[in-house]
Amino acid sequence: MNKQGEQNQTNPEKNKPIKRKFQGVVVSDKNEKTILVKVDRVKTHSKYKKRYTVSKKYKVHDEKGQFKEGDQVVFVECRPLSKDKRWRVLYNKSKARI
Repeated sequence: MNKQGEQNQTNPEKNKPIKRKFQGVVVSDKNEKTILVKVDRVKTHSKYKKRYTVSKKYKVHDEKGQFKEGDQVVFVECRPLSKDKRWRVLYNKSKARI
């Protein structure tokens, strides 16, 4: 066997895709099987070194419709489920109501 074949057999974890995992607050649960989750990040300005918050909203797949507005959830990257939806919810972190 060549070296590449041997490496794949000895270390199968290298072939696994890296999936991004985020945590955020459910902003909207009005769609069927879809929730809108807001994720906050803290960035630092390159020149002034001031810290500021940047928010982004993700459309996340919720098959059973069990997550409600205000819940803190953890979600992971998956295959494209629709035009905008590429995330799948894993579990509820806590019931933090807005």
